[in-house]
Amino acid sequence: MGYREQDLAAVARRERNGKRGYLVVNRLQGKHVPVRPWRALSLFGELGELLRKEYEGERLLLIGFAETATAIGAAVAAGLRALYMQTTREQIDGVDYFYFSEQHSHATEQKLVREDLDRAVPLVDRIVFVEDEITTGNTIWNIIKLLEQAYPGRLAYSAASLLNGMDKEHLGEYEERGIRLHWLLKTCHEDYERRAREVQGDGDYHLCDVKRPAQGFMEYRIHGYQNARRLTDGQGYREACCRMAEEMRRIVPSGRGQRILVVGTEEFMYPALIAAEGLEREGGEVFCHSTTRSPIVVSREEDYPLGERYELKSLYDARRTTYLYEIGTYDEVAVVTDAASEEREGLYSLINALRSRGNKKIHVIRWCEK
Repeated sequence: MGYREQDLAAVARRERNGKRGYLVVNRLQGKHVPVRPWRALSLFGELGELLRKEYEGERLLLIGFAETATAIGAAVAAGLRALYMQTTREQIDGVDYFYFSEQHSHATEQKLVREDLDRAVPLVDRIVFVEDEITTGNTIWNIIKLLEQAYPGRLAYSAASLLNGMDKEHLGEYEERGIRLHWLLKTCHEDYERRAREVQGDGDYHLCDVKRPAQGFMEYRIHGYQNARRLTDGQGYREACCRMAEEMRRIVPSGRGQRILVVGTEEFMYPALIAAEGLEREGGEVFCHSTTRSPIVVSREEDYPLGERYELKSLYDARRTTYLYEIGTYDEVAVVTDAASEEREGLYSLINALRSRGNKKIHVIRWCEK
């Protein structure tokens, strides 16, 4: 399937970010804009096919970048039957990390669990970093330098992305370093800053109530959780997500004529997409997207990707602000999360946001170990 720039690269304006004024919103990725799950997973599958042709016979570890590329990396790793782990901004107790910086992001700190990489390195020939877009390649180079210091000469490195906006200078630097690049669509970012500055920002902004107890929802726990922030087998991770999705189909009614929304939470995107795909097979009109830490300006301008923003508290940490864009109204809504915290402010803000758009049947699915 051929993808055009307008399909995958809508320019939006970041809020309160002096390092990079724009953000590329991918309408098919299932992050900021609701998308039919089959469309997102088909997109990710095409990136996987590029890698399959290039690395037949090599043992791969795929690393997906939090937040926005966690589902891409997991889907590609599952298709390639490769090892997988994601970067994270969350805290895991009792482990050591490699720390590195994603300088243009709203939340700059990224981490990888060091002991999991220690286990993976003897099992693989190459690490492939997976992103939604690569603009300069600096973030990936930051972590490669750390890994080269820790495991000198033991690995080859590649990077794969849906979009690549690197200029000739940065492309040349990667070629000199022997880091191979793969992408579905080449973009040019030269006028993105200007386009972002011109955004009017006259969309609808909602600050959601975190104190008022939310009503009209049911909470469920599904066991068998796998944490992709730790080293996992890509195919095994997909199978665990499918088992969770099968359990969820017994909770959320689906069928022809039903409009259903599945909402993932921050880094927890891939299980939500797999759950949405399961509901979609039942014949419903299913959409999926996720909350995010990224504050993005919304605007009513034609062709601008985001017109409505809900400011929330995080389900993982009520001290953290998150956002959900473009909610809409559905017959059923399922929030799928691995947030273990029982604090209610984040949950109340999200439920109240969903209910403000007339969503009356809301299910909160917590995927947990036991």
